[in-house]
Amino acid sequence: MTDSPAADTFPYLALLRGINVGGRNKVPMKELRGHLEGLGFQQVSTYIASGNVFLASNDDAGSVGRQIEAALTDNFDLDDELIKVLVLGRAQLQAVVEHRPQHFGERPDLYHSDAIFLMDIDADTAMDAFRPREGVDEIWAGEGVIYSQRLSSELTKSRLSAIAASPLYKSMTIRSWNTTQKLWQRLPG
Repeated sequence: MTDSPAADTFPYLALLRGINVGGRNKVPMKELRGHLEGLGFQQVSTYIASGNVFLASNDDAGSVGRQIEAALTDNFDLDDELIKVLVLGRAQLQAVVEHRPQHFGERPDLYHSDAIFLMDIDADTAMDAFRPREGVDEIWAGEGVIYSQRLSSELTKSRLSAIAASPLYKSMTIRSWNTTQKLWQRLPG
């Protein structure tokens, strides 16, 4: 593994949808890193086992995403229908963090806050999958992301989990706001 990327490579964050969730689609991170390094990606590292991969490549984000999806389905026994990869550059992730709604994620003692990253779907279309419960759920559309906040004391009344029944859910991957911020801090600049 190279310590610093070559001058013509770009740092990326790949968000893998549908792996290591509820005991399904198990992908050991060490094996995944090995397969990605074998494809020629540089600076490959992972953050927690829920599908967050940092890497550097001279390919564009779309190509990197397709290569990772192929590596997942070729090397692991997975339900291919659940697998999707979103590759973000530094500017895209920075925009998600900087353009969040005012005060979003600032009260983890009161709210569970999530960034719902969108894959091949726009925010206006994705919003159709949400049916927020008044007084419990709040959602905001962003650029390539839906911001979701749930009142912690009323989690059992939240309707966020209902989005899983929508066909649009296959075009989304969720990260807690805390994880999203840590991903931003770790993405090389």
